[in-house]
Order: sequence, then structure tokens, then C-alpha cells
Amino acid sequence: MMKKVIILIAILAVTGAVAFSGCIQSGSSTGKDKLSNDTGIKSDIKFSEYESSQQLKKFSSVKEIRDFLKENAVQSGGYGINTFGSGRSDVMGIPAPMPMVIPAATGTSVTVQKGVPESISAPPAGTSDYSKTNIQVEGVDEADFVKNDGKYIYVLAQNKLVIIDAYPADKAKTLSTITIDGIPRDMFVNGNRLIVFTEENDQIIIYPEYDYRPVPRPIQKTTALIYDITDRKKPEKVANYSINGNYFSSRMIGDYAYLIVKDYVYYYNEVVDVPAIRQGPVKILSPDVYYFDNPEQNYVFHTIASINVKSEDINAKSFMMGYSDNVYVSENNIYITYRKNLPVRYYEALREERFYKVIVPLLPKDAQDKINEIRDSKLGSYEKWDKISSILEETYNRMSEGEKQDYTRNVEKAISQYEVKLAQEREKTVIQKISIDRGNIEYKTKGEIQGSLLNQFSMDESGDYFRAATTTQFWTRGGSVQYNNVYVMDKDLGITGKLEEIAPDERIYSTRFIGNRLYMVTFKRIDPLFVIDLSDPKEPKVLGKLKIPGFSDYLHPYDENHIIGVGKETADNEWGGVSIKGVKLSLFDVSDVENPKQLDMYEIGKAGTDSEALRDHKAFLFDKNKNLLVIPIREITGNEQYDRRYGYYMQKVWQGAYVFNVTPADGFKLRGKISHLDDYEEPQYYWNSPGAVRRSLYMDDVLYTVSARMVKMNSLNNITEVNSIDLPFEKNQYYEYGWK
Repeated sequence: MMKKVIILIAILAVTGAVAFSGCIQSGSSTGKDKLSNDTGIKSDIKFSEYESSQQLKKFSSVKEIRDFLKENAVQSGGYGINTFGSGRSDVMGIPAPMPMVIPAATGTSVTVQKGVPESISAPPAGTSDYSKTNIQVEGVDEADFVKNDGKYIYVLAQNKLVIIDAYPADKAKTLSTITIDGIPRDMFVNGNRLIVFTEENDQIIIYPEYDYRPVPRPIQKTTALIYDITDRKKPEKVANYSINGNYFSSRMIGDYAYLIVKDYVYYYNEVVDVPAIRQGPVKILSPDVYYFDNPEQNYVFHTIASINVKSEDINAKSFMMGYSDNVYVSENNIYITYRKNLPVRYYEALREERFYKVIVPLLPKDAQDKINEIRDSKLGSYEKWDKISSILEETYNRMSEGEKQDYTRNVEKAISQYEVKLAQEREKTVIQKISIDRGNIEYKTKGEIQGSLLNQFSMDESGDYFRAATTTQFWTRGGSVQYNNVYVMDKDLGITGKLEEIAPDERIYSTRFIGNRLYMVTFKRIDPLFVIDLSDPKEPKVLGKLKIPGFSDYLHPYDENHIIGVGKETADNEWGGVSIKGVKLSLFDVSDVENPKQLDMYEIGKAGTDSEALRDHKAFLFDKNKNLLVIPIREITGNEQYDRRYGYYMQKVWQGAYVFNVTPADGFKLRGKISHLDDYEEPQYYWNSPGAVRRSLYMDDVLYTVSARMVKMNSLNNITEVNSIDLPFEKNQYYEYGWK
């Protein structure tokens, strides 16, 4: 028996080695050649047979949610459901310190109305010439930790909200500083109303079913705090709404703030904790919970709340779906995306099909006939495999060492080729479309596209069409396969046009949809900037591309014929690879779409130089009329030197903001640099300093730069300092609040 087991292990190791060939890895890439390396073996497994209806459904009770999770724990390959007091978590894999009670059943979606204040006046007059938060979609504001209205600057500094009378700059002063409970994340300002979103660890009191005492349950909580700032010296908190879960994203359209909170489905010992909205400690709303009957590895409640910041009305709905990664919001719709999962029964069927269609045909003819006869018999699955394994043992024993090696090599090759097409089908992103209109929230439809999305700029809505750019990457036994795709979808998220397998062996670094064009940067050794025409939704096409060293992490329109890129410069190194150098600004001329050109480039610092603008577009300040471009920079200025005090090598670092003029005629011209530090950075803040400039804005001819420590004001004409305001930075809170 032991000999038989050993032989079977040797045979099955061949198939098992590629069992996870659909997983994303970052290993070496062998390129597009594997895509055309088709064996002709096609899978007969239809994905639709292993998916549910995918139609939107609404839970009518907590019991329905519990039954759904229990049923899909097996289908999704999650943890089993345990009895009361087992001490094991549910399919979510979230440990629970104590048994939970089932909250009240979800009810009809309710709008809580607070009434419109009698008088909300406009903010005091400042200047009309001021910058706003750099946003993706016109009319859809994005929350940030710094806002201004042309007169006042509002800053979330650690756990404080600071309001500064900032205009005129030479008379700037702090008007108020209030402490905020929790960790402030983002805020909006709308006239005389300000809303802050915070996160904090909290606990709620629940009553176990038929138990005699309440039990506390630890939770993560997101809170929306609304302030009346008519008197900016004394902001008044007028509403406090909280939702269990983590802050995901938010947008403001008109007077409505839309907040998205994510919370792993908490299911422990037959108990489900459903989303609820509280005002202070009091539950005021139980949103309806909707779902899609598709098994997921992880279930997450996505609660979307709309809040009218002036009347304080609140409305919410919750959608139970997979773990999301990106969100795009237009004036009319919210698009939430996540990676698609298939139930475990699909992979079980695939494993069986792969054995019969790929492995068996490579065995000697007599073994094939015997195995196929057993497959067609009426024996149970266990009995079938017991007989088949005996045939495999006999066949393998009579092979010579050379035959065994050939057999193993042939099976590995065949399985790898067979898996490529299947992996392409599995590598998909799900897009859920939810309409929004003056606080109303209504689910619309879903769609699927191949690959994964980089960020919110990978998506765009234009009229009735939704466009997206993705990177497909999966792993096979021969290496990784990687390429990029562009999709155009109709209002029901059906694919109308597509471009696939663009730039093999590269991935997307940045994208920007502008009108009927998509500008897309991919990278491996050089930076191809693709110009893609989307004017015909049925036939998107590549118009032209430009290949230059380096890459752009963020693209921003200068005008209809020019694009600004911010990224990193690169160079070939002595080992035959590519080395990353300093931060790179590029100005592209795309007026000739078939032949885009780089008009100018500007490199800042040595290798290791970085900018928050590479990761967060809100750190990027540009104004065409002022020929102004400002980005925060952490610049490596010197060579590595060993520091005996700290026992490691260090380099000199400068942190601040670079201020440029930028025009197509002259390119980038440095106006000056602004630092909030007197000298080079302290060693302990080498990577992330409280003196690092993180945001910039302007009012008239004054540039305001913001760090954790201060707001500094400099003339835009000559970058000389005008004034500065200290912020309430506390060192002992630096790591706790992370300066955001």
C-alpha cells in the first residue's frame, strides 16, 4: 500500500504543480507567445453552470442572510459554520471573542429628515481666483484633508479641525481649533457646512438571544460629523452619524455627500450583525441589504449613505458583495469594482476534466482504454478513482526512467497550455453600477471585463457608455502572462467594443480618459504612451504611441492637445536590467495622434526621490491660466554615507514643494522651491516627515503649502515668503494619527 501511495504522489505531483496556475504572481514573464501556444484542447466546462443568476436580490430578514452564508460556505470553499460557543469564526475567517446576538431584521430603506435650518448664509467674501481640490469628474467633488473656499483654509491636523482666515495672506490667522473624536480621514466644505469623516475602534452592546446580560462587541466604526461653520470662530456640531466598518470613499454632488463604508460580514455561531446607522448611540436606520447569489471567498457589506449636509437628511442602502478594490463616481452613478471569484465546485469539476482531457491521452493506449471504461461506468467517484489509481500505478511501474521523464515533461507542457485559456476566463473584474440622484440610491446592473483595474482613473463614464482599461496577469508553469485591455460598455454594462492583448509583458502604470480618447502608459523597460480612439464605441483603436525611457504614474490634461505626466525616470543598468531614477515630469504633445511627442521633461533628484502626487492626484496642483504646476517632493540630494550614530547608511533628504511654470512653448521652468524645514530632514523622519509638504493651493497671487506642522504662504511672483501659520502638531500623536 505504501508503495502505491508513493507512486501516485509522483504522478499527481505533475498535475498538482499547476493546480494554482491562475494565481497572480510577480515572477518572470515569458510573454505573449504562450497565448498562441494552443494545444487545441478546449474546456467543456461552462462558467454559467457554476454561477448563480447574478440578479440583484434583497434579504427580507437576518435569517435569510444567515441561511445564505451557511449554504455558500461550502460552495465558496470558506470555513464551515460552527455551533454556539465553538470559538471558531465563520466563512469570513474573522475571529470573534464572544457570541453575538442577531440584531433586528433589516427594514425598508428609510430617509431620516432633520429639517432645513432657518438661515444658512453664504460664506464671507474672499477671492474668486482660488484653486480647488484636483478631481477626476467635473461636478463631483472628492474629499480631502485640506479644503479652501477662497477665504478660509480648513485643515485636518492629526485629531484637530483647524480653520484659518487665510485671505489676505499677510493678515492670516487661526480662527478656531476643535478636537475631533476618532481619526479624521477626509472632509468636504459646502458653504457654511462642513462634514468630516472619521474612523475609530469602538464597541457596541448586544444582547445574546435568551441570555440574561448584555455583551460588548468590538467594532470598527466610520462616523460622519456635520458642522455649522457660519461662525468660523465657533463651529457647531449639528449631526453625528456612524456606520460599522471602514471608510472606503466619498464624493459630494451638490448638497449631497455620498459615503461608502465597507464591513466584512460578521457571522459567528448562527449570528449575523447587519449594517445599521446610528446617531450618537441610538440606532436610527437599518438599511435594506441587497445581494447577488454568487459564492464569494469573502463577503463585505458595502453601505452607501447619502447625506444632505444642509438639511442633515440621511438615506442608505447596503450591498453584500465581494471585497472591492476601486470606485468611480460620476454625477449620476457609482461604480464599485472587485475581482471575480468562482465557487470551489468549479475547480473540482475542472480538476476532473483536466485529468481526462489532458493527462489520460498522454498515457499508453491500453491504460487510456481501461480508464475511459471506468469513467463511463456507474461506479461512485471513490470507487472509480480507486480503480484508476491502480491502473496509474501499474502503468508508471512499467515505464523506464527515460519514459517517466518524457511523460512528466509532456504532461506539464500540456497542462500549462490548457490552463492559459482557462486562466484568461477566470481573470475578471466585476463592475456593479448604482445610480444616485439627489440622495436617492438605486441599483442598476452589473458587468464583467477581463483583467484588473489599477485605480479610479482606469474608469470613465461618457454619456451612456462606460469605459475601462485593465491589466490581465496570471501565472502558468512557464512563467507569467501579462497584457492590457480596453473595454467600452453600454449603459447596461454590456461590452460593445474592446481592444485586448495590448503591450504584452507590460502592465498599466497610468491612464486618463479625455473626451473620446484614452491616454495609457504601460511599462517594463521603456514607457509607451498609447493614444487610443474611443469615438466609435464598437471599434476602439490605437492611434499612435510614443516610447521613451521612464514611466508616468499620473496623467493630467494641460489642454486638448497636451498632457502632463508625473512619474519616474529610468535607465539601463550594468546588469542588463532597468534602474529607477528620480521623479520625472513630462509634457506630451498629442495634437498629431499618430505621432505623439515628448516636448519637454524635467528630472528631480536621485534614485529614491519621491512625490505624493505619484499616488494621490489631490497632491497635484495645476492651473493653465497661471502657467502653474506644484508638486510635493522628497528629494534625495546626496550619496549614501555611513552614520555611526545610527549604525546605517543615510542620504541627505530635502522635503518641500517644487513650483514650476509650464507652457508648450517653454516646457517646465522652475520658479522656485518651498520648504517647511530650516535644514535637511531629521533622520527619524527620513521617509515621512511632519515637515513634508503634502498639499498646495492658491488664492490670487499667493501660494499656500500645507504640512503637518504649518501652512506657509509665498508670493507666486517670486516665491518669497509672505506669512505662515503653525498647526497644532504633537509628536506623540504623529504615529497614532499618521497626519491624516
